[in-house]
Amino acid sequence: MVSVYLRLTRKRGMDTAEKARAAMAGNPGDHVPPRGLRRRYSIACRTVGGFPSYTVVPPGRESGTVVIYLHGGSFFREISWWHWRFIGRLAAAGHRVEVPIYPLAPRHTYRAAHPYLTAVYRDVLGEFDPTRVVIAGDSAGGTLALTLAQSLPETGLAAPARLILLSPCLDLRLSNPEIDRVEGVDPWLARPALLEAGRVWAGGDDLGLPGLSPINGPLDGLPPTDIYMGTHDILHPDARLFAERAGSAVRLTEVTGAFHVYPLVPVPEAGPAVRAILAAVARCDGRSAASEPEPRPRHGNS
Repeated sequence: MVSVYLRLTRKRGMDTAEKARAAMAGNPGDHVPPRGLRRRYSIACRTVGGFPSYTVVPPGRESGTVVIYLHGGSFFREISWWHWRFIGRLAAAGHRVEVPIYPLAPRHTYRAAHPYLTAVYRDVLGEFDPTRVVIAGDSAGGTLALTLAQSLPETGLAAPARLILLSPCLDLRLSNPEIDRVEGVDPWLARPALLEAGRVWAGGDDLGLPGLSPINGPLDGLPPTDIYMGTHDILHPDARLFAERAGSAVRLTEVTGAFHVYPLVPVPEAGPAVRAILAAVARCDGRSAASEPEPRPRHGNS
């Protein structure tokens, strides 16, 4: 039922580059946390490099783990209620959540977002040992989470304990021939709008650059990485290719028939994914990430 709704309401807005440009020219939305979330948790906002970043602190005793959560939205939409809802689940489990409100297209490009996210990560490491830090993100936020992790060796910053990526876009070129087969069953995403959003986000740079398409970035030294992906998502073929290239560092959970960012949506398939994510974050208890058994890639239904 949700797939039918998405096909009727969302996919029609992604089937041409012109529609993507019109959407980017509109209001990106508001990043202020919902009132209900503000009532339940202590939320502070600070400015990092000219852009806001929220800190959501759970009530009572904290777990000692912090999750840096990067929201999706095709690089031009602001954080949504659905993202805040998931952030609330993380906070309810006792974890502090850092929510960077990164600069968006078309006003900004990835060249502004990357140094900002690095600065936020550096701030977090000033308070937390990296073995207690998780970087997570969905869709475009998953792309940014992975490119941030891949860039850390260049900055001299330690890797986080884990990456958790929900339906990340791993290759902004969308050139994988398998995408042709999946696009017809994807109820939400379409190649024309995604390509146009990626083009604007790249600001004239090659979409295949590792800083834009992490499938072309370094694979050595990645922390344990969990990817959640539905088979009815045009980003699925690249996720499978990335997992095959990365080997044991990446655990790919594929759910047959699930659509884009399904763990954020009220569908039955989301429950097992959210429970697995919360369990993975809970295991980041300060041990060295290197001491954790490497996850093995997993394929099939959750």
